Amino acid sequence: MKARVTVTLKTGILDPQGKAIEGALKSLGVAGIASVRQGKVFDIELAGADPAQAEAALKDAADKLLANTVIENYNIEVRS
Repeated sequence: MKARVTVTLKTGILDPQGKAIEGALKSLGVAGIASVRQGKVFDIELAGADPAQAEAALKDAADKLLANTVIENYNIEVRS
């Protein structure tokens, strides 16, 4: 079973990396960029076939390690 955990900064948290990427894209002449927010994506392969159990394990991993829940949100997508 495969899953993806996407971690992004919460609304209102400053994103200096996103601002740097935004500035670089504009200086490279990429048109139409209004703003950039940077995040992290984790593609994870899990043993087992129970999606509910996989989601619970990933929630535990995100809460403990993958995301700083004070300043970041996360989203879990489990694919069979």
